[in-house]
Amino acid sequence: MKVCIAEKPSVARDIATVIGATQRKDGYYEGNGFQVTWTFGHFCTLKEPHDYYEQWKFWRLEDLPMIPPSFGIKLIENSGVAKQFKVIEQLVQQCEEVINCGDAGQEGELIQRWVLLKAKCTAPVKRLWISSLTEEAIRNGFQQLKDSEQYNNLYAAGSARAIGDWLLGMNATRLFTKKFAVGKVVLSIGRVQTPTLAMIVARQKEINAFVSEEYWELKTIYRETEFTATIERLKNIEKANKGLAYLKEHPFEITSFEKKEGKEGNPRLYDLTALQVDGNKKFAFSADDTLKYIQSLYEKKLVTYPRVDTTYLSEDLHPKIPGILQDMTPYAALTAPLLAKPIPKLKTVFDDKKVTDHHAIIPTGVYPQGLPLEEKRIYDLVARRFIAAFYPECKISNTTVLGVVGQVEFKATGKQILEPGWKEVYANDQKDEEEEGEKIIPEFTVGESGPHEPRIHKGKTTPPKAYTEATLLRAMETAGKQVEQEEMREMLKDNGIGRPSTRANIIETLFKRKYIDKKKKNIYATQTGMDLIDTIENEILKSPELTGQWELKLRQIEKGEYAMETFKQELIQMVIDLTKEVKTGSYKVITIAHEPPPSPEVKEKKPRAPKKPAPEIAELQCPKCKSHPLKKGNTAYGCSNFQVCGFKIPFEVFGKKLSDKQINDLVTKSKTGKIKGLKMTDGSEKEGKVVLGKDFGLTIE
Repeated sequence: MKVCIAEKPSVARDIATVIGATQRKDGYYEGNGFQVTWTFGHFCTLKEPHDYYEQWKFWRLEDLPMIPPSFGIKLIENSGVAKQFKVIEQLVQQCEEVINCGDAGQEGELIQRWVLLKAKCTAPVKRLWISSLTEEAIRNGFQQLKDSEQYNNLYAAGSARAIGDWLLGMNATRLFTKKFAVGKVVLSIGRVQTPTLAMIVARQKEINAFVSEEYWELKTIYRETEFTATIERLKNIEKANKGLAYLKEHPFEITSFEKKEGKEGNPRLYDLTALQVDGNKKFAFSADDTLKYIQSLYEKKLVTYPRVDTTYLSEDLHPKIPGILQDMTPYAALTAPLLAKPIPKLKTVFDDKKVTDHHAIIPTGVYPQGLPLEEKRIYDLVARRFIAAFYPECKISNTTVLGVVGQVEFKATGKQILEPGWKEVYANDQKDEEEEGEKIIPEFTVGESGPHEPRIHKGKTTPPKAYTEATLLRAMETAGKQVEQEEMREMLKDNGIGRPSTRANIIETLFKRKYIDKKKKNIYATQTGMDLIDTIENEILKSPELTGQWELKLRQIEKGEYAMETFKQELIQMVIDLTKEVKTGSYKVITIAHEPPPSPEVKEKKPRAPKKPAPEIAELQCPKCKSHPLKKGNTAYGCSNFQVCGFKIPFEVFGKKLSDKQINDLVTKSKTGKIKGLKMTDGSEKEGKVVLGKDFGLTIE
């Protein structure tokens, strides 16, 4: 029997259907010589400090740095995880072969390897590596299974990342908290989190220190075209008035007229960061929201694997492009011109050297039906970008006109679209706020002259723009460098801060810790966040460039070009040096009392055995179909396959809002504890338990 382990129940079901494992068992599917089981995300984690030594349970400076002799893993404390892990453990210990069907990326590899390690798997392991969940992709993937050893470097990079985050996070957080914090403040330090916060704080300080100044510019209108003086902005109104008086004494003369035809290259296909940037710009979606929507579209087989950082396709995909375009029937009007002739093999789209584990995010061609609005919007971004990549370039005309009034030089520029090309794909969209629209300049002749209408324009200097999630993601991608060119961004991706799949979580963590906040789209640093960065004098912890160098080494480990052990030893030495430096240093003490952090201290007495936490609702399986997790909606928790299954539990039943624990009890025990004030149909109230019946309806007991 061959055991397949997927990362989610829904993916396991898709795989089981394709390979013929159609018998539903407790925690797995079986059939055709296969058993298909699943995790639901991370089942294992690195051991916590107190798992190594009892004294590391307590936050004490004298115990730092904490360097375990070797790093171990443990099962996450969760009853749902424990139950499903037992299923996996039993299956892998009795099988002839394991097929790792985890997410085809670094995180997916780490999740599965840790589970197999914890389950003491001795069977040979194969790897299913696919870029979409369509039936064709799964079938082809099983015909081309890889040896697990091919992905050892990927696993090594994932392990190195986890160990690096543990070493720095555990030690630096305790170090700075015990050295500098007063009261119950926790100073959370992270390998990626802290330099990201440092960028936001630096921008916040620039904004706070900015003093707006008034300025005056000389402008004039000649033949219905506005020209601006090329002299420096004037600092006072007196000079501006003198300039205006001078302009009124002289006619306007054209000194140069230049019209150049050019091209605007097609937009690149989406990687995850670019998609999150556009999701934020166009729809104000957070990076985390966009990741959830595109992940859902992937699991619905509508798009390819989304956690990618390349904007290219592998060259062997070129013959498949017409078929995908043909299947995109909702966009038939846009795809028809492309399908009328051969699809070009563009170097800006197809390049094997720019593709590693996965290619850019593209549609699979599967027809999108019944999508929620948010997912529909994200799908539309991906679909249009895919179509636009194969359209002709946009041809434009750039016009520059120079003129003179007396001795004062003036300039006007214009842009005209001659052939829209790929812009036709976006013809019905509103123009991007930051995109300069067309400005058509009439024909001028050098030497022509005539009357004009001069005026003074008064303006104010503006502060640097606050980060939005879109601009912050771009800054993380380029380690803080301001980069506009797509080619240069591609070159800097290897040493950006974090990975595409983790950046959204980093930003969310900063919000949760109240180090940053948001006003409309703008992100700003809170006083707590600014104080934390001011306290950290060690540049390594807050430098985007140095953190980017660590990311580069992690990518080199992934490629087999750098040793995991070397990376680990470098981080250990850094933590040792940092601890010594901070213990002997004296910086600003943070006393922010309003921050509600997790308690950092454990009193030095024998602690009670902790209660095992109830499973998170998002980790619970639908009690009706038993193959999909529950998902939070606007008014209810429901099966993530609701359109087929139909199961849901409203937030409010019988006039009472249910707590997470009560919903948890309903799903796992089929009833809640006693609840007072439940409203009956006749308007009366009673105390009782809400019961989930065999028909999955709710009643009062």
